[in-house]
Amino acid sequence: MTNKLIALTFILLISIPSLFAQDSTKEASKTLKISGFVDMYYRTDFGQNAANNRTSFTNAHNSFELGMASLKLEHNIGKVGFVADLGFGKRAQEFSYNDAGITQAIKQLYVTYAANDWLKFTAGSWGTHLGYEVVDAIINRNYSMSYMFSWGPFFHTGVKAEATYGKSGFMLGLANQTDYKTVSGENKKYLIAQYTFTPSDNVKFYLNYVGGKRISDSAKSKQFDLVITGKISDKFNIAFNGTVNNTFTQAKNKYTTTALTWWGSALYLNYDPSDKVGITLRTEYFSDKKQLVAMSLAPYGATILANTLSINLKAGPLTFIPEIRLESASKNVFVTKTGTSNSTGSALVAAIYKF
Repeated sequence: MTNKLIALTFILLISIPSLFAQDSTKEASKTLKISGFVDMYYRTDFGQNAANNRTSFTNAHNSFELGMASLKLEHNIGKVGFVADLGFGKRAQEFSYNDAGITQAIKQLYVTYAANDWLKFTAGSWGTHLGYEVVDAIINRNYSMSYMFSWGPFFHTGVKAEATYGKSGFMLGLANQTDYKTVSGENKKYLIAQYTFTPSDNVKFYLNYVGGKRISDSAKSKQFDLVITGKISDKFNIAFNGTVNNTFTQAKNKYTTTALTWWGSALYLNYDPSDKVGITLRTEYFSDKKQLVAMSLAPYGATILANTLSINLKAGPLTFIPEIRLESASKNVFVTKTGTSNSTGSALVAAIYKF
């Protein structure tokens, strides 16, 4: 039933132009934008075990893998518009891990209404506002993902309002639990918010929040996230992402709670010696001592320092990304041929074609 409803909603969105006068439809058809990309990769793990990968979308060893075929449709008529962003493949399946069937192919599906030039409303499902990285490989400079992206929100489904005032921007919304497109019969909702500040053309700050009660056990979850981007020159820019997640579980005494926390921070150094070559170093520190997320497969929690060096080689619409990733942990959480280790590494080569 859910899949039929999604399909019907998509058909209705495509049919919006027919609701307008013929001359308006002819003019609006020029605003239809179609874009997309395909990506694939080969990865090898130095410990020869795919389980050493605890981040999203690159769970493979000594294997050629398909990433995702993505198709994005954007259309606007005056103050209203819609976006249908579809993905097919293993990357899309992992992104929509709570969904099944055709619903997994929906990365984003939403309608917008611009009340004026400073206020916009959105309803539907869209990628999260938290973090520096996104699901689309063509947008990220590192092909493998950070721990913070992998264990934070992927997307939200609900309604939100966005407003701008001078150098500041505000977003406030109400959504289903993180990463759920449908929660039939469930009335728990998450509050999402963002504040942006742009003091100059070269610097921007994003302060993000998401919080609510989980469906599974009613535990309260709150995540605060900060992103700062800075342009040093035409060839060099930097970015910082820091995030902390607090989960409050109710103890036997109903008037007390226990706070469990995971957190991380990452620095991105981006250098473009030419328009055909880009180099990015991501250094990330991730703490999961309470075994909440990334260390759940290990006998104990740990902290991890991960360094990822990626080179973007561009040939027209095609981008090659050779990448090497080295990780060290406070405990022996990685698997080797002879047992366990506190360090590991991996290398991959990815190809992305954009249209």
